[in-house]
Amino acid sequence: MRRFTGPHQERKLRKEKHPVMDFLFTYYSHRPVRLERWHPGPGIVLEDAAEYLEFPHYKDTPDGVTLDVESFLAQREKTLEFVQALLTATLSRPARLGCFGLHEWAMVYRQQPEEVRHNAWPLRLGSDGTDAVVESSRIQCGHFDAFRFFTQPARPRNTLQPTREDQVANEQPGCLHANMDLFKWAYKLEPATPSDLVADCFELAADVRELDMQASPYDLAKLGYGPVPIETPEGRSEYARRQAAFAERAQPLRERLVFVCQSILTVTSLR
Repeated sequence: MRRFTGPHQERKLRKEKHPVMDFLFTYYSHRPVRLERWHPGPGIVLEDAAEYLEFPHYKDTPDGVTLDVESFLAQREKTLEFVQALLTATLSRPARLGCFGLHEWAMVYRQQPEEVRHNAWPLRLGSDGTDAVVESSRIQCGHFDAFRFFTQPARPRNTLQPTREDQVANEQPGCLHANMDLFKWAYKLEPATPSDLVADCFELAADVRELDMQASPYDLAKLGYGPVPIETPEGRSEYARRQAAFAERAQPLRERLVFVCQSILTVTSLR
């Protein structure tokens, strides 16, 4: 993970913002030091590992140190149940690929330049051109944590009005943000989530974030990110193709996270 955490820490020391990669460490709250820390997951016994007893939800046994499933379950049962329900529902649905990343455009719609979230970076089409793309497009974002950042004028233009309460009903596997959020669900279940799974989810989130911002209205060419111009047929085709590939890549990670939830929640039925 240091190929991600190292550059992030260096930028932080320089007080240098990065509109693509910062998201993975600011919007998501998992600190770099925790991303670098290894956890084996449930059912593994570590020999000569007394240092793990300093972390929450570990216990000593005659054979070594292992995850204290009962302790973890007592504190995280509701989270486990929610994550299992959300990811299982998402797995049951086909991927929808027609959003074309317009959520990022809706987040700057009709804003003054100083109000734009990443205002250090120019809009490729300018403010008027960006607004014109929003007004000529069908916006259909079903992800609440993207929709809640829409500007007020953009909200009525969305074909859906997602809420936190209907998140389980709306989440679908083609959504870039739903696939980035696998990282969030993985670290929220730490230390029950094996660290290789946390790392796989983080790497997926990093790759998805690149497309998320390449398809955004920002001009990030100076950072080496060429645009995916979703205002054109060619750009929309590229976006949908890459979106479908991420949806396919995310499915086994989603399944592995469901398995983690199930393996811990099974203890409930054995009480």
